[in-house]
Amino acid sequence: KNFQAVVSSVGHDGTIYIIPKSFEIELKKMMTEIQSKFKCLGLLEPYCWKKGEACVVRGSDTMWYRGKVVELSGTTLQVQYIDHGRIERIPPCHLYPTTLYSAIPPFCIPCQLYKTVPIGNLWQPDAVDCLQELLTNEEVEVHVQELPDNPQGKLSISLYFGGMSLSSFMAYKQYCVTEDGQDIQELDLLEGEVPVSLSYVLPPLPIPGDTFPVRVTHLVSPKEVYICFDSSKNFMQPSATEGDASSDLESLDEALKWCNKNVETFPLLTRFQTGRPCLVEYQDGFWYRAELLSIVESDPVKILVQFVDYGSFSVVPTSRLRHIPYHLLKHPVQAVRALLAGFKPVSYDKNVERIPYSPEWSMEALWAMMECVEGKQLSASILALSPEVTISLYEDNKNLVHMRLIELGLADLDE
Repeated sequence: KNFQAVVSSVGHDGTIYIIPKSFEIELKKMMTEIQSKFKCLGLLEPYCWKKGEACVVRGSDTMWYRGKVVELSGTTLQVQYIDHGRIERIPPCHLYPTTLYSAIPPFCIPCQLYKTVPIGNLWQPDAVDCLQELLTNEEVEVHVQELPDNPQGKLSISLYFGGMSLSSFMAYKQYCVTEDGQDIQELDLLEGEVPVSLSYVLPPLPIPGDTFPVRVTHLVSPKEVYICFDSSKNFMQPSATEGDASSDLESLDEALKWCNKNVETFPLLTRFQTGRPCLVEYQDGFWYRAELLSIVESDPVKILVQFVDYGSFSVVPTSRLRHIPYHLLKHPVQAVRALLAGFKPVSYDKNVERIPYSPEWSMEALWAMMECVEGKQLSASILALSPEVTISLYEDNKNLVHMRLIELGLADLDE
């Protein structure tokens, strides 16, 4: 069984406590009820606590939580928050004995990573610190592998955060070894042994002749653009449903958020093969998926890359290039290159400023086309898929976008 969950805590022994998303409403309802029933400061008179005794515990946020005494130690008690997993030393004045909610099972589930052996057979303190930093309060995907032998045991799971296998990541950090080797390709990629043959997946294209919503994310010239499809609209081939498209975009966004949070753990790129997928830091300080195109300077080395989800290009130093986690290659690229049909450049005039890399077009035509498409919701229809994707591009009033260039004398109609 696979499900979404939130990691509530990670124990000092590496136990991962998760709360399934499906439990959240019931947990919130119970917590509200506890707050209304317990308005006191705690048990102020002396009380003889027993190991395993049920109680409510007042947390540092002044909320009351269900607890269980796990150890008696002098002037404080070790108490486990049974719906969140964590264990803390608590003074008795912040506890209150009760059996009111003892019939309700704990909302959190203790888990261990399936076929994952920590170095030395115990999770070391630095490994536990890493797990806590990565997972606490994060939403994760849980794949149940084995049920525990007894009800108090740990569930054996494969856990994915930001789309990446936690076992693979911890093995890469040399905190453990994985027994079944199912994530070896992902681990190899993290370690820098990236097969050049690996590449991004192209998105499914709409059926030729159908009209579909698009955004232009990058202009190369008035004739050559990169477009993104609107994933909320169901215009794909029957094999790609509306839910698949939008959920894939959401999961890509989540994976990129995770990558930006943990980017310092990914090795810098040291091999610069053309076509190699990578992560690149943009001017805004965030890291995005990209493809390496060529080395443009050698001292110091600077690389031409293309951001595959936007179509735009940039020249960056090697310090802004990092290895890309394998799971990020599973998401289709968001930007598709297309040629616009129906118009052509006007006769060449050497006195007019030209686009350096596409001199048949004037800079004025490029700026005019940019004004027509930038930030606007447009629609398109595919005319041909080969040799190149060719489209008609429309404004929201169904007029062809390029007619504005014709009116301005910056382009001619092309029958």
